[in-house]
Amino acid sequence: MGSLSIWHWIVVIAVVLLLFGRGKISDLMGDVAQGIKAFKKGMQDDDKDIEKTEPAKSIDHNASPQAARTDVGSKAV
Repeated sequence: MGSLSIWHWIVVIAVVLLLFGRGKISDLMGDVAQGIKAFKKGMQDDDKDIEKTEPAKSIDHNASPQAARTDVGSKAV
């Protein structure tokens, strides 16, 4: 009783076909295939976007110092 025989599978498939019909099942499979294709296309687009990005910009700390602020440390309030 623990294993399913071929007759069990035939009955299950027959019930599924009666409930959903051939048209609905093929439409469902077509929708699943379109979803997978859209997902793959999206993943490829993400890879292309990453390759096109510019490298990170850094700040040069050895640049010439700018004029010092004169108001720093003043006691004027």
